Amino acid sequence: MPSKYRPQIFGWFGDLDKGPYSVPLHDRRLSYANNNYCAFIRQDHNDQIFYTCLYFVVVIVLLILLIGFPTFIMDYDHPDSGRMLCFIGIIGFITCCIGMYYAVPQLYHNLFSRRGSPIIFNRKTGKVYVNESDFFNFKFLRHPAVFLQPKKRRIKEYDWDDLHGVIIHNMSRNALSSTVLMVCQPGTHQVIDHIMLDPARAGAGSTFVWGWINSFMFFCDVANIDDGEYKSDQEAEFKAHRIDGQGWPEWMVEAFNATSLEELAEIKQRHNIS
Repeated sequence: MPSKYRPQIFGWFGDLDKGPYSVPLHDRRLSYANNNYCAFIRQDHNDQIFYTCLYFVVVIVLLILLIGFPTFIMDYDHPDSGRMLCFIGIIGFITCCIGMYYAVPQLYHNLFSRRGSPIIFNRKTGKVYVNESDFFNFKFLRHPAVFLQPKKRRIKEYDWDDLHGVIIHNMSRNALSSTVLMVCQPGTHQVIDHIMLDPARAGAGSTFVWGWINSFMFFCDVANIDDGEYKSDQEAEFKAHRIDGQGWPEWMVEAFNATSLEELAEIKQRHNIS
């Protein structure tokens, strides 16, 4: 049975239900939680270094090939193999262009993501906050102008009610799966955006984070707020490590701890946020 969300996402494996889960968290991605909000990091530092180096090498190789393949095309008049060289040059050049279209955003994604790119869930206001590289949301179709904006960021507030979990897999022999949040128009299954929640997990491990967040948002006791990297009384240390200096708007950082929609509205009014 296909996903109910439209358009579907490539590699869809299954939709996830909302509600309290009894699955405890066995994960290092929970950075901090208190009685108001929790923060999960989505990028491991070692993985970020590895993939930055990998895609840097890929981009350099593709650049060399992009320069080299046109020389095959220019040998069109070669008496013996001109047409074949020209054909190889054209196919190779097109393939390299497609490769660059994929590799450059991946390089930007890893190079300009910082501090684990935490995602924040406030259970008392039902709001979700992200501040991440614009290339974190793995779009396939991108306007060419984005290649000139490597540091472009997406800083947004979402409604938890409009976010729905989906598992996707990477079609490899390693059977890795990821949890993606489908951002839908209110009250519909029409997808308008995607948020990566929990990348690259083996098998069912991808459901642990989703289950913990749901339990937290539904005030379920299974979600122990002291399971994270920082204990609930270490908010200052968490913010110094993960939040400070990363371009989070001041009003948004205040909104992490808002205890009601009325308090959130007052924070936005004070900071002239429409």
